[in-house]
Amino acid sequence: MLSRVAEENVEFIRLQFTDIFGIVKNLAITVEELEKALNGELMFDGSSIDGFARVEESDMYLRPDPSTFAIFPWSRAEDKTARLICDVYKTIDEPFEGCPRGILKKVLKEANEMGYTVNVGPEGEFFLFHTDERNRPVFDIHDEAGYFDLSPTDKGEKARRDMVLALKKLGFRIEASHHEVAPSQHEIDFQYDEALKTADRFVTFKYVVRNIAHEHGLYATFMPKPLAGENGSAMHCHQSLYQNGDNAFYDPQSDFELSTIAKQYIAGILKHANAIAAIGNPTVNSYKRLEPGYEAPVNVAWSTHNRSALVRVPPTRGNGTRLELRNPDATANPYLLFAVMIKAGLDGIKNNLEVPEPINGNVYELTEKEREEAQLTTLPRNLEEALEDLQQDDLICQALGEHTLSRFLNIKYKEWQEYRSEVHPWEIRRYFKKF
Repeated sequence: MLSRVAEENVEFIRLQFTDIFGIVKNLAITVEELEKALNGELMFDGSSIDGFARVEESDMYLRPDPSTFAIFPWSRAEDKTARLICDVYKTIDEPFEGCPRGILKKVLKEANEMGYTVNVGPEGEFFLFHTDERNRPVFDIHDEAGYFDLSPTDKGEKARRDMVLALKKLGFRIEASHHEVAPSQHEIDFQYDEALKTADRFVTFKYVVRNIAHEHGLYATFMPKPLAGENGSAMHCHQSLYQNGDNAFYDPQSDFELSTIAKQYIAGILKHANAIAAIGNPTVNSYKRLEPGYEAPVNVAWSTHNRSALVRVPPTRGNGTRLELRNPDATANPYLLFAVMIKAGLDGIKNNLEVPEPINGNVYELTEKEREEAQLTTLPRNLEEALEDLQQDDLICQALGEHTLSRFLNIKYKEWQEYRSEVHPWEIRRYFKKF
């Protein structure tokens, strides 16, 4: 890494980390301070970061991970800039219990002790909106195209192409990019990898998408449901376990060619699904996406055939055997999301949980009687219900740790109360002249 810094004439390093809500934070240093940073000696004010420290314990340290070094492809030759993703420490030698990256590392260590490597592959969906003459986002969509459309109806194709090229220069292997179902909605998918690397890449992915959109005079938003009556943006999470180099989810002799491990892992996800929703769908707007008819799950069920279920098992088998968790969206902090969903899956394995029968019909079209017979439960209908479910799930609370849990709940309950007390435009349109 140090050789590359010298060879590429890097002038600035951005030390990046996320707050508990997944927002990327940044401390820029000159290359002369890099050695000090690598020794974990750089401090910052943790009391200014959402969910971190109180004023009386605000001094915190950044410890860069050299494996995350990358040079921004859009930086100029005269002030070339690179980045390093960091872990947050309370002292030079003591990790901070509220560091999202550290929380994921702790769960992955548990998986490794059980003999597993965890792979995750998220799908990246976003909307492109226009900006005004001052580059501020305006609520005006960029096109009217639909699924898999091309230009000229897909006016974001050039921006999306440049996003792909920038991501490739940063080491991403892009598997697909296309226009999504809703107007001005796009998707870029990159290859799965070990969970920590993938979480690092997802925060980088969002950062790149926003920067390249800005260069095109556009604004990229990962808000789950910006347009009523249209499909929302998800962060479907494909995941698998490997053991001794083999896919632990694959068993050609078993039902659906899924191993007992896979079925137990799915059972764990289903058991803790409502608590996971608080982390995977952490905004008021998240639950406006989770409505029937928009390819988003509303019931806690799994399937090997359709996309209306919470957990879908895609048809690929062998090394490609995996499950897809379909409720999360990209307002989630990927480190915390991966931590809680993996923790839930491991719980299923540890406790030999039995998976229910799959629902292979369209879950949206089931009658009330069919739902009762299948013993289907529903995901939380709003953020408040999700927060209540989170507090009642000891395992997911344990995965987050007391520090992160308490701060997450405190801030999110305030967000919910603010939303409840707000008078929304719909209410004015509906009631102002009527009563």
